[in-house]
Amino acid sequence: MDRAPVIALLGLGEAGSEIARDLLAAGADVRGYDPRVSPPPGVLPRADEAAAVADADLVLSVNSAADAPVALRNALPGLRPGTVWADLNTAAPGVKRDLAAAVAGRGVPVADVALLATVPGRGLRTPMLASGDGARSYAQVLAGFGVTVDLLDGPPGAAISRKLLRSVFWKGVAAAVVEAMEGAEAAGVADWLRGDIGAQLDRFTAADVETFVAGSQLHARRRSAEMAAAADQLRDLGVPPRVAEAARDQLASLVEKAAEPG
Repeated sequence: MDRAPVIALLGLGEAGSEIARDLLAAGADVRGYDPRVSPPPGVLPRADEAAAVADADLVLSVNSAADAPVALRNALPGLRPGTVWADLNTAAPGVKRDLAAAVAGRGVPVADVALLATVPGRGLRTPMLASGDGARSYAQVLAGFGVTVDLLDGPPGAAISRKLLRSVFWKGVAAAVVEAMEGAEAAGVADWLRGDIGAQLDRFTAADVETFVAGSQLHARRRSAEMAAAADQLRDLGVPPRVAEAARDQLASLVEKAAEPG
């Protein structure tokens, strides 16, 4: 391609605007549309999604999981064969598959892009994992701007599936820390628990993953009772025990599963 790739951004909020600014700084030809906000300086404004994608080589859909199907539907009249549609939203794998199905037969390859860290402060340096028939083309376009994209064999939905499975862990840990610290504040032992959690996190290794899984199965009955007591304590302290009760119920289900015949 002798000219700079034309990139359309659909969604110019916090993440989209930062990506747009980085693309502009790298010399990209960027146009965009967002029904809620004006594009940042340098981004050519377009009246709607179809107008934004009409002459694009690459479309970056950076709005939200709920808005992604609407953005694609509105853009369809302007999409031409050969344009790569990249969905960067944190949507369920089924949503990504539905997006690919919506353009099937139109010659529009789809890249499912999972952003593996928060975009603010990173922009185009945000680690990315991409799958789908448009993933390689997506990576090639961004490589021209010094961006590295990790590729994953598989259809749209494969990349975001890995991110969401990881999110179960990270967001679950964060939720547990928030709930535990709320309880510790109410009990007057916040400094102690903060230090203890930090020390516990510091010592974890990859081997602990299997220890967590095997230990939960082996000691499910005792740990379920322990988490029931923890939930009772949180309620006494005026803290809703959402995470504690979820852990109690998960462990109780392991007890029931172990008791099933066969």
